[in-house]
Formats: sequence, C-alpha cells, structure tokens
Amino acid sequence: MPHPNSNKVALITGASSGIGAVYADRLAARGYDLILVARRADRLKALSERIAKTHGVQAEAVVADLRDTADLARVEAILSANERLHLLVNNAGIARLGPVAQRSAEDALSQITLNITALTRLTQAVLPAFIARKQGVIINIASVLGIHALPVSAVYGGTKAFVLQYSRGLQQELAGTGVKVQLVLPASTATEIWDLSGVPLAALDKDALMTTEHLVDAALAGLDQGETITWPSVADMGLWDKYEAARAELFASTQVGTPAPRYNVI
Repeated sequence: MPHPNSNKVALITGASSGIGAVYADRLAARGYDLILVARRADRLKALSERIAKTHGVQAEAVVADLRDTADLARVEAILSANERLHLLVNNAGIARLGPVAQRSAEDALSQITLNITALTRLTQAVLPAFIARKQGVIINIASVLGIHALPVSAVYGGTKAFVLQYSRGLQQELAGTGVKVQLVLPASTATEIWDLSGVPLAALDKDALMTTEHLVDAALAGLDQGETITWPSVADMGLWDKYEAARAELFASTQVGTPAPRYNVI
C-alpha cells in the first residue's frame, strides 16, 4: 500500500509569473509540494506541469483572483484545511502608479484589496494551525517603497508600508511560538508589474534593476540565515540598523504627554 506524501507544502500567491514563479521553482527544488495560486489558468497550468516534471513534486494549480471575495474565501479554506502546509508566500500584488488625482478610485481600491486585504486574510487563515503545530513560515513580499514616498506611489507605497508594519507586529506576537515571519523588501525588480502599473519596465534604469531569480535567491538565502527582515539589494545593513535606531528614538520622544515647546501651547 503506497505511503501518503509526507512532503511539506508551500502555497504561493501570484505564482504564474515573475517572483512567484521563481519561488515555485526554488521551493520545489527544496522538496516542497506546491499549491500555486494565480488568475491566469493557462500560465498556471503550464508552470505546475513543468515544476512537477522537473522536480518530481506535486504542484496543484488553483485559479483564483484574490480581489474576488469568493475566490479569496476558497483559498482561505485550502490554507486552513491542509495539514501539511508549512510555508505561505504572500507574493500577489498590484501597482497602479501615478498621481492620485489622475487615477481612479477603483485603481486605489484594487491595490488595497490585493496588497493588504488578501495578504492579511490569508495570513490569518494559516496562523491557528501554524501556532498549534509550533512551526510554519510566512513570507510577505513588501517593497522599498514601504519606507520611501514618491509622487506616483502614494497608494502602492501605502499598501507596502502596511505590509511592513503588519509583518513586524506579527513577528513580535509570534516570538517563541515556532512560527516565523520573513519580510522581504525588494527594490526595482524585472517583473510584469511595471508594464501594468503605468510605468513601463523599459523606462527604468537597467543598472538598478534586479532579476527575479536574484531577488528570490537572495530572499531565500536571508531566510536560511535567520533574517526576519531581508533587503535583497542593500549591501550595508548598518544603514538599516541606523534607521531602526532613529525610529526607536523618535518613537520614544513622543511619549511625553505634553505638546512640544515650539507650538507655544499654554
């Protein structure tokens, strides 16, 4: 009688191309069975078949638009029910770049729904089982724009700032539980998100553009090294340490209960 598959399972959102597809290849090479979630059925089917053939793992394709309430609930149910699930990669995201007054409210809401709501709900779906099993990994893909505002990225950067703070809060909540949260902050990466965003990929500085392969390999190396926050393109991590120290000092300075003297409030 055949033994049931004992491989750990990773679910990857936004898996049909770009960063998600590279995560699928790399995690399959590490022996994970995969659940690949994306909107484009043809690409997803081709990727799952290639991954299964190349790496000898199971690769299930789940066609879903995580901006759709019913599809999101369906993926939540898959996460909650799979006892072998060990790793969630919250990669799906969308960017609609441009001045807020020149973009539609629908553009803003679509970014919020996918970049924030879907990520939050899927994370919520895996946490109870991960905590109960005292193991599990959540990888949240944010962006360097989570700490840097541009005149064309108010909404997109705002959604990634949420991912940053949400992930960091979770890391503190989950300390000692065995559940790990890795926050990844890519800079400009060569993916299709650019051509769909309103800023074409061809307009970017090629010298500052990272390949998806380099991005994912760096992020996984950071995970292996125990990093909770990974800046794939930052060579001097002392810069982050200084940023953190300044942030902590600024926060501490707010805890006084009285207006600052410059406001002359009596």
